[in-house]
Amino acid sequence: MMIQRRSRTLAVACVLAATATLAATGCSKSETSDSANADSSQGAQAAKTPESSSGSGCSLQAYGAPKLDLKNAVVGFSQSEKEANPFRIAETQSIKDEAKKVGVKKLLTTNAQSQLSKQISDIQDMLSQGAQFLIVAPLNSDGLEPALKAAAAKKVPVLTVDRKLNSTACKDYVAFLGSDFVEQGKRAADAMIKSTGGKGKVAILLGSSGNNVTTDRTKGFVDQLKAKAPDMEIVAQQTGEFARDKGQQVMEQLIQSKPDITAVYAENDEMGLGAVTALKAAGKKPGKDVKVVSVDGTRNAVQAIVNGDYNAVIESNPRFGPLAFATAQKFYGGEEIPENVIITDRAYDEANAKDSLGGAF
Repeated sequence: MMIQRRSRTLAVACVLAATATLAATGCSKSETSDSANADSSQGAQAAKTPESSSGSGCSLQAYGAPKLDLKNAVVGFSQSEKEANPFRIAETQSIKDEAKKVGVKKLLTTNAQSQLSKQISDIQDMLSQGAQFLIVAPLNSDGLEPALKAAAAKKVPVLTVDRKLNSTACKDYVAFLGSDFVEQGKRAADAMIKSTGGKGKVAILLGSSGNNVTTDRTKGFVDQLKAKAPDMEIVAQQTGEFARDKGQQVMEQLIQSKPDITAVYAENDEMGLGAVTALKAAGKKPGKDVKVVSVDGTRNAVQAIVNGDYNAVIESNPRFGPLAFATAQKFYGGEEIPENVIITDRAYDEANAKDSLGGAF
């Protein structure tokens, strides 16, 4: 869904100004590359200006939750997917690091392993263990209602990160922290147009269904190509489930069925890297014969640009820890939190990838 632009109050402006400069501390590694030496100071996550955030503000009083000192609190973090994906590794580590830095009394962490039923039970279990504040990375935009109702019954605020819920802000959850995914799709299209000269046949490796990330990244990309590059033809749209092995399998199939593909847009880096493997196995030169653009900003994908196998990556910053806990502290301090806190995301291409590699996750 498109993020609506609305003017914000001075109080909200102060919230975002305070959080805009917070640096993230989480580093990560993937299964195939050690990024432990990544410079996290280059990967700071920050909120955009107040004009880029939207929705009615939510205060502690409006939400109906009791006052809480995080240093004496039990906080729960619900991760949605297996931490083999570099995004999830960095996201979880960032939450853990910031909880320690803030001095949270106890942090509970769970992983739903990409199962909606497990994420619901994970959240319910954390509530039964005394969680007083929840940070949730939703697996899907719909389906968490039983968990949200359980939290509401105990007056436990829920802060969502990286995926939006199709629920009511300041009732079912406090706020959403994350990227403008439609804008990411548009920026990926612009990068693709630049790499291809605005001509060719492009395949889209879609993310998993049922969440706004896939829907919005697709919409942004498709709409931008129609508007800016009518000579680019989208010849295939097939899900790779945000997974490298699935992205490789889909690309192998597309090479056989659509051998004239000249560009690939992958809605996350893992699928893009899987596509690179498939293209190389087929004797093609990714980055040259077939242009490749994806979204995330993993170290492996940025390195692929440096190596000449990739053309561009639009970042989706996973280091939510500092912004999430800063938002929680403002919330418990009585300040209004906007419904959507939109973060800034960088872009990597041939011009800056080598120098920016240290900021990748």
